[in-house]
Amino acid sequence: MTPSATAPMLCATAVSGEALMTSVTPSAEDPAEDPAGGFPGRPARPPTARQALLRAARAALHDRPWPRVRMAEVAAAAGFSRQTLYSEFGSKDGLGTALVARELEILLDRAARAAQLAARSASRPASGPAPDPVAGCAAAAVSVVRAACRDPLVRAALTGCWDSRLPPPGPEADRAAAGLRDRTAAALVSAGVTADGATGPAALCHACEVGLRLALSYVVAPCDGPPEATEEAAATHVTQVLRALLR
Repeated sequence: MTPSATAPMLCATAVSGEALMTSVTPSAEDPAEDPAGGFPGRPARPPTARQALLRAARAALHDRPWPRVRMAEVAAAAGFSRQTLYSEFGSKDGLGTALVARELEILLDRAARAAQLAARSASRPASGPAPDPVAGCAAAAVSVVRAACRDPLVRAALTGCWDSRLPPPGPEADRAAAGLRDRTAAALVSAGVTADGATGPAALCHACEVGLRLALSYVVAPCDGPPEATEEAAATHVTQVLRALLR
């Protein structure tokens, strides 16, 4: 099944309740936390109280729905007191909002890194060794589809379909799609994509948005078969459309 290229970036109705019942996968180390202080080989810094509490909340959400997550259990799992937890987040809603914001930051960071690496590793057919924005956009799309297909929290943030089993969304969730577009475009520029002609700033930003809209249509209406089939189809579709758009 191939979804429409005009699927909305935020869809309030298309994700089924059954899909949202999938357990939330514990996220890997937050790239933005930079545990080694940005220097390869340097010992990782211990997490701050806030980081440790967010990780504990994430692990708790993996095991049970958000309404059944208890603040005392989160604090104990992180090795801190309830007072510290409430001092950091104010309330359970505050903790949930911060958790959503953290997961979205991880999503944006991974998409940007994927775009940057792929753009540098590929070359445009007509430009020799120049970084390839299409390859970068396709890699970002795959990163987004992979995360959303496996994680109800990410999927809800991208589609707007929030379930009672998940934490409440904060303002960051409303800006998730725009953040993906802007972060991906910035990553491509930093990878050396030239900002002139067909890949000028406006065209590049537009291409990133088109690619991500296509990717999100695969989140809303995945292909039959395993998640990898949806990821592959999204990458192929994004590549075909953006090759035509940026030629």
